[in-house]
Amino acid sequence: MIPLAEVLLLVLGAALVLLYQGAAVVLAYQVEQLEPAPSPAVPRDFGTVSVVIAARNEEDDLGPTLDGLLAQDYPNLEIVVVDGGSTDGTRDVVAGRGPRVRLLSEPPLPPDWVGKSWACWTGVRATQGPWLLFVDADVRTAPTAVRTVLEWAERERADLATIGPQVEMVGFWERLVLPFYIQRVLLAFRPPHMDRPGRRAAMANGQFWLTRRTAYEACGGHAAVRSNLIEDVAIARRYRDAGLRIRFAWAPRLGSTRMYRDRHEMFEGLLKNVHGVEFSAVRLMGLLASLIGFYLLPLGLLPLGIALGNPGLIGVGAFLYVALFGKHVAFARAVDAPAGYGFLYPVAVAWYVGLVATSLGRGLRHRTVSWKGRAYPLEG
Repeated sequence: MIPLAEVLLLVLGAALVLLYQGAAVVLAYQVEQLEPAPSPAVPRDFGTVSVVIAARNEEDDLGPTLDGLLAQDYPNLEIVVVDGGSTDGTRDVVAGRGPRVRLLSEPPLPPDWVGKSWACWTGVRATQGPWLLFVDADVRTAPTAVRTVLEWAERERADLATIGPQVEMVGFWERLVLPFYIQRVLLAFRPPHMDRPGRRAAMANGQFWLTRRTAYEACGGHAAVRSNLIEDVAIARRYRDAGLRIRFAWAPRLGSTRMYRDRHEMFEGLLKNVHGVEFSAVRLMGLLASLIGFYLLPLGLLPLGIALGNPGLIGVGAFLYVALFGKHVAFARAVDAPAGYGFLYPVAVAWYVGLVATSLGRGLRHRTVSWKGRAYPLEG
């Protein structure tokens, strides 16, 4: 028999696991959902919205993205695509959209810049609208998206307004991993708390974020975060530190994106997001410990109780199984992944553990971080 004190510690640990994992569900429930705004009787002009798209080898995705922007019911748009030395048909895709889309060639990448930030900075300097909208090359927008987000930003007096589009998941690995990744994002950045006084949470979703040009310039824009691979979060933190207002909403009816095309691209993309270029072995080991301790170890309580014949542990372990697997099934359904993938969440966690372990190993060996055919040295 296990001593009572140890049983109580196990029960306390189970309670902490439930609180920690349950926080993702609470945060998801609290995130504002933005619906397409009805067409007004008298359209309001908010001034020119300068849309900047950084593109590097985006031939397969860029066309639908541009078509969605050209179909917007907010007419006062200028659209700029900054090509970062593409070797596919990206430039031809832009040329085929006529004079409403302007193509810029990215100047040579300076040594201390990340490619996407350099492209965005290049695009901003070629535009003049009072609003800046940064859209990833693989985001397809509904015709009301720009107007809806503009009206929302004005209504909320937001300096930066960003949305989470619907994440399309195709194939086994995307449906397995991405629901868990979205939970990690919710726990890391707590988007519902960003606008509360005294909170330190801050994030922008680089897939679609709108900002007032005055706020962008006051915070230094992409030039201020030039070497950061996770530039959207870094910029949002500068907005927060400057006392500017950030708003985030989930908007699956305003846009959609398929983040990664295959398992390899997903691994490299999420690996880039683990630490960017700022490497910390201590932080990554802490992340590994939290993944194993909060997601995998609790599943051993039921087998342990059965092996020891302890009814209390069996009861707590069984309750954990129902609660944790039920939570992941519900979350998978909430983000439009098949519910059955929620039952495979330990596999998703193990995949993510491998991702973090790879990041730790590369950092300890001073490997570079690679993305879109470019390599960046680690710092720290």
